[in-house]
Amino acid sequence: MRLVVLLCPLFIAQAVSPAGFARWTEKAANDWYAKQPWLVGSNYIPANAINELEMWQADSFDPQRIDLELEWAESIGLNTMRVFLHDLPWQQDAEGFRKRIDTFLEIAAKHHIRPLFVLFDSCWDPNPQLGKQREPRPGVHNSGWVQSPGAKALQDPAQYPRLEKYVKGVVGAFANDRRILGWDVWNEPDNGNGSDPRELKLEIKTQMVIQLLPRAFEWARSMHPIQPLTSGVWKGDWSSPEKLSPMEKIQLELSDVISFHSYDKPEVFERRVLSLQQYHRPILCTEYMARSNGSTFQGTLPIAKKYRVAAINWGLVAGKTQTYFPWDSWQHPYVDHQPAMWFHDIFQTSGQPYDDKEIIFIKQMIGDENQRRR
Repeated sequence: MRLVVLLCPLFIAQAVSPAGFARWTEKAANDWYAKQPWLVGSNYIPANAINELEMWQADSFDPQRIDLELEWAESIGLNTMRVFLHDLPWQQDAEGFRKRIDTFLEIAAKHHIRPLFVLFDSCWDPNPQLGKQREPRPGVHNSGWVQSPGAKALQDPAQYPRLEKYVKGVVGAFANDRRILGWDVWNEPDNGNGSDPRELKLEIKTQMVIQLLPRAFEWARSMHPIQPLTSGVWKGDWSSPEKLSPMEKIQLELSDVISFHSYDKPEVFERRVLSLQQYHRPILCTEYMARSNGSTFQGTLPIAKKYRVAAINWGLVAGKTQTYFPWDSWQHPYVDHQPAMWFHDIFQTSGQPYDDKEIIFIKQMIGDENQRRR
């Protein structure tokens, strides 16, 4: 999930958690990871939801569809899903949202899947609105995804107490819930949507998030969750601390486990992994797999398995997000033809695989690892 953006250097933010809300030690993080299976899964939203709000709002939350799709995930051996939450349903009806999250966790546990929940997200539409969501733009990749918080909330410090209540409320409600794998505090925090006139200028937005991201970690950590916290780096050069942006330094210094995104060819993916080993913590790839970009299951999973890196691809089931269309569909919608190959996603809306060979490969990779660990 990305747009190509340029980041202007800003300033180094102090990325230190307050006393009492300490980041996990390297040993604690690695001890936790040693107890996990090799984590393989997808970024998940049901096919009948265009964005996080349509997934989670009471009128459109669909446990039956979620149950069906997670059954497909279980059938090929997937054991985790990365799932985006949103601050607005919590503002609207915190107890109702909590119950729906619990329902989702019941379904996921039934299928032996432990989700990584995403709290905030800087990608796509900066003006989220509760209520009925718009229909997808024909032929366009992820045309209805919304940011959390939206631009208005991000630039209004008076709304930060509301965001604090959301983070503390969600994490606190499930802080001791072993059905949850972890908490991804902020997805691609220095990303932007320059094509949308409602979006903040990237330099201004980045400066605001640099101030808010450490606080979001603090809010989550103050609930003392048994699950780790993370925020994934997704661009730039991570090979040495001197090359990190201010945002990347915050992400890497506050994360209990290291996470990253890579929609790159196998050799670049491997370099990314090697560059992050210097932190001596578990490594999770929380976004990969863009076929026409050279990022494939066959190319990435063997490397992830070699280094025991968690591998969470973008997209389980093709649906209203239309992420099987490539990123260039924003400039050139695929209105009269299909792409030569799907960009993201594993299953068609019917449950049929996009590529039977991929399914066989995924099952073999996970099955071989499960046999090895027995």
